[in-house]
Amino acid sequence: MTHVVIESCIRCKYTDCVDVCPVDCFREGANFLAIDPDECIDCAVCIPECPVNAIMPEEDVPGDMQHMIKLNADLSKKWPSITKRKPHLPDADEWKDKTGKLPELVR
Repeated sequence: MTHVVIESCIRCKYTDCVDVCPVDCFREGANFLAIDPDECIDCAVCIPECPVNAIMPEEDVPGDMQHMIKLNADLSKKWPSITKRKPHLPDADEWKDKTGKLPELVR
């Protein structure tokens, strides 16, 4: 099993999780982070670091977010690794509590 970044991250991209990852499995897009399932060791240290609760174990991903499992796998093959925390997006606080953000994802 692996961990998955869900829609809550879109347009926020808080990178607190990146600093604690022991295997550098996070990948960075313009407005979203993805987890490379081939690199993730299922340690769960990233979960409590996310201020918008956007990371969860694959087996806990709710039915309406199942598409995020494949999306993380696909995007992680295209996007570069991120290994150090960066500032969150400028309007992240405005977006952090919104739902249905998938159309906002910049691929």
